[in-house]
Amino acid sequence: MLRRLAVAGTAAAGAVRLFSQAATPAATSASTITGFLESLRKSDGAYGWGGQEMSHLAPTFGVVGAYRLLKIIPPKRESLITFVRTHHPRDLKARPQEMRIFDWQQVQALQWLGADTSDFRERIAALTKPLEYNRNFEQHGYPVAQSELSVVLAHTLLGLPTAGISDAFGSYLDERRRANGSFNNAPTTDGGDGHVTNTFWALQSLQALGRAFPPRDALIAWLRACQLPNGGFTYQPLPPFGGVDDIAYVHAGVRSLHLLGAAPVQREACIAYIHSLANADGGFGDRPGWLSNATATYHALDALATLGALETLSGVKRRPLRPRSVLPDGLKVISAQLEAHGTGSPADAVELARSLQIDLWGAKNAKPGWVARFAAIAAEHKVPVTCFTANEEYGTWVDVPGLGTFSHTSDLVAPAGADIGAALGTRHSPPVPVSWPEFRMRRLDPLHHGRGRLIWQYSENEPLARMLLDDSVERGGFAAIQTYHFGNPDHANTEPFLHRWRGQIPFVALQDAHGPEPWHFADFTTGFRTLFLATEPTWAGWLNALKQNWTVPARHDVWTKGKTWMHSGSDEVLEFVRAREAEWRWWDHPRRMRPMVSIVAVRPDDAFEAGRPESGVNFRVRCAWECTFQGVLKAPLAELVKLSVDGRAVSPTLVEAKRGGGQAGEYAHFFALPADEAKGNHTVTAVVREIATRHQIERTIAFHG
Repeated sequence: MLRRLAVAGTAAAGAVRLFSQAATPAATSASTITGFLESLRKSDGAYGWGGQEMSHLAPTFGVVGAYRLLKIIPPKRESLITFVRTHHPRDLKARPQEMRIFDWQQVQALQWLGADTSDFRERIAALTKPLEYNRNFEQHGYPVAQSELSVVLAHTLLGLPTAGISDAFGSYLDERRRANGSFNNAPTTDGGDGHVTNTFWALQSLQALGRAFPPRDALIAWLRACQLPNGGFTYQPLPPFGGVDDIAYVHAGVRSLHLLGAAPVQREACIAYIHSLANADGGFGDRPGWLSNATATYHALDALATLGALETLSGVKRRPLRPRSVLPDGLKVISAQLEAHGTGSPADAVELARSLQIDLWGAKNAKPGWVARFAAIAAEHKVPVTCFTANEEYGTWVDVPGLGTFSHTSDLVAPAGADIGAALGTRHSPPVPVSWPEFRMRRLDPLHHGRGRLIWQYSENEPLARMLLDDSVERGGFAAIQTYHFGNPDHANTEPFLHRWRGQIPFVALQDAHGPEPWHFADFTTGFRTLFLATEPTWAGWLNALKQNWTVPARHDVWTKGKTWMHSGSDEVLEFVRAREAEWRWWDHPRRMRPMVSIVAVRPDDAFEAGRPESGVNFRVRCAWECTFQGVLKAPLAELVKLSVDGRAVSPTLVEAKRGGGQAGEYAHFFALPADEAKGNHTVTAVVREIATRHQIERTIAFHG
C-alpha cells in the first residue's frame, strides 16, 4: 500500500490538469485512485487485470478513461498511445468473428489521449452493417448488440459520414425497440424485455445517427424501475434470473437517463451504492466486496461524473481489503486435464498421462467401456492417474428471452460412472431449446446430485454471460470458467469481461479435445492444464478446490512464446503454485515432458485401438508429430531408429493412412507376432531420434501374451 501511495503521489503531483470546467475529486481521493490504477501497470507501460502479468486493451481503456475523469494525463502517455494503437486482442490470435467493440475502444482511448486516429478511418469505414453472429453459437445469428453498435460510435468519433450506415443500423435498432422504449439483442418479435446495457448502446447509436429517441416518459420510467432498493441498478425491471446489482448496470442506467435529460429517482442512494464499491486499494469493484478492477473503476467514476457527484469521493469510506487467507498445511499442486480425449487409444492416453504426470484425466464424450479400459491399463502399468467424465453435450441450446438461443452451455465434469442424468440434446437431432430455469431443473440438479459440476465454456455476448454467471454466483450453477482452450489461446483475452468474476468463480483450462486420437492432440495436451490444490489427487479434492477457488490454469507452449501464462482467483493461491513450480513444471522437465514415442501391444479384443489383429498381437509404434487441433499430422517431431522384440532387432511395417481431403491421419510402425509366438513374457524396445535435437530416446514395454 505504501508503494502504491508513493506511485500515486508522484503521478498526481507531476500531472497536467485538464478539463478544468468540471468538478474533480479532492487531491487525496485522486491520488488514492491513481495509486490503484498504477498498480495495474505492466512492464510494457500499459495496464492489465489483477493477477496477470500481461497488459490488455480492455483494462487499459478503463484506466485511460478513469484518468480522463480525474483530469490527469496518464504517466508515460506516449508509450501508452503506442500500446493502444498496436494491441488489439486479435493480435494474439485472430478469431473467425471478431468483436468490433475493441476497434471502438482503440479509437476512443487514443482520442482521450490526444493521439491521431486517422489510420483507423479506412478500417472502420469498411464496417457498414451489423454482422450476423455465428449460428453455431447463437441459433438465429443475432448480431451481438453492444459490439455491433460500437461501429456506429466509432464512425462518429472518426468523423466518418453516417449516411452509408444509417439504414442498416437504423433498421437493426428499429427491430429491437420494445414498446417501453428499451432495447435488447434479439428482435422485439422474439419476445423478452429490454436490457439496460443494450439500451445504453442503442441510445448512443440513435444519437450518433441523428435518429429520434423512443418516447422518453416510458423509457425513463423503465430505466428508473431498474434501480434496486440498495441504490444499485440491475439489467431490467423484475429480471427472471441473475438480476443482481452491478456497476456496469448502474453506469448504463445513469448514462441512459442522462441522455434522456433525467436522473435516477433515488439519486443519493445511487451515489451511496457507488461509494460502497470503493475498496481500500483505491479501486472499485463490480459489486460490494468484490475485487477492484480497471473497468469497474472507470464505470464508477463515469457514473459519479454523470450524476455530478465526483467531488463526493472525498468523503468515501473505503472497504478494507480482504485479509489474506492462510492456506492449510498439507496441500499439494495436483494436475488435471478437462475434456481430454475419451476416444481413440486409451493406451496412448495413459502414456500421455504417465509422461506428463497428469493426475486426473477428464475423458470427453467417451464411448461405453473406454474409461474402464483406460483405468485397467493405468492399473496394469502402475500409472497414478484417475479418469473422470468431462463431456461437452452437443445439441443443448438455452433460450434467454430478449437475448437469443445459445449453445456451448452444457460442459460438465463428474466422477466416472456417476448417475448424472441425461443430456438435453444431441448433435444429430433437431435442437429443442430449453429455458435457463428448465436447464437448472432438468440438467443441473441431477448433475449436482451425482457430484458433478458445470463448466462455463464460451459466449462473446457479455449480457448473456453476466446473467448466467451472476445467477451461478447467487444460486450455484457454473462452477468454473474456462480460459485456455485448443481453439483460442485464452478466452479471457477475447472475452475480457470474464475477469469480473475473479475471486467469485474459479478459472480452469478446457482441452475440448478434437480429432480421433489422443496421440495426435498432444500439442494441446502438453501445452496447458488445470492445476489445483488438494492433499491428494481425488475427486473430493477437486470439488473442494472448486469450492475454495484453489485452481490455477497454466499454459506454456508455442502460443505463450516461452512464457508461462496463469490465471487464479486469489494472489495467495497463485503465489503458492508459483513457489512450487519445480513440482509441476512440465515443458523442460526430463520426467514430465511430452513423450516422443508410444508402444502399444494391440490384441484382437482391444476395441479402441487401431491396428487390431485377428489373432496374436500387433505391436504399434507411434512417434510424436506436430498436429492440427483436428488431429491432422503436420510435421514429425521424432523418427524411429530401431525396434527390438525380446532383444532381437525386427523390421516393422510402416502404415500411413489418409483422412478426408487427403490429410495425413496416421503414421505408425507395426510388427505382428503370431498367436503361438505371442504367448509368455516379452519386451519391446523402440529407439527414436528427436528431430530437432538429434537426441536418441529409448522406450521399453513389457508384454504378457
